[in-house]
Amino acid sequence: MKIETHSINYIKIAEIITDKIILRTIEDGLDLLGNLYYQGFNEIIIHEKNITPDFFDLKTKIAGDILQKFAQYQMPLIIVGDFSKFKSKSLNDFIYESNKGRQINFVASQSEAIKVLSDK
Repeated sequence: MKIETHSINYIKIAEIITDKIILRTIEDGLDLLGNLYYQGFNEIIIHEKNITPDFFDLKTKIAGDILQKFAQYQMPLIIVGDFSKFKSKSLNDFIYESNKGRQINFVASQSEAIKVLSDK
């Protein structure tokens, strides 16, 4: 796993670069959050391909559990991916509602992620 560092307005952002799935469980989320926090990062960008597909099935509650931790510890998270492939109305509603806030956002590209973070 590689961490690409971005800086916007003195905010240190970690973008996770890997071909592996690194977010499968709430423990994985806490480990990622804690490790990056202790490295001085303020915000995180992760790509959809690095998250277990079960995350996007809201019935598993994995998304809710993991994202609750990021919100609880006030670590903004941007998830980059093509979410149009998910036909679940509840997931699309979840993404829509998340994108209204500033804590968890779902975007289509890395450049859009940087724009969202720079607008905060």
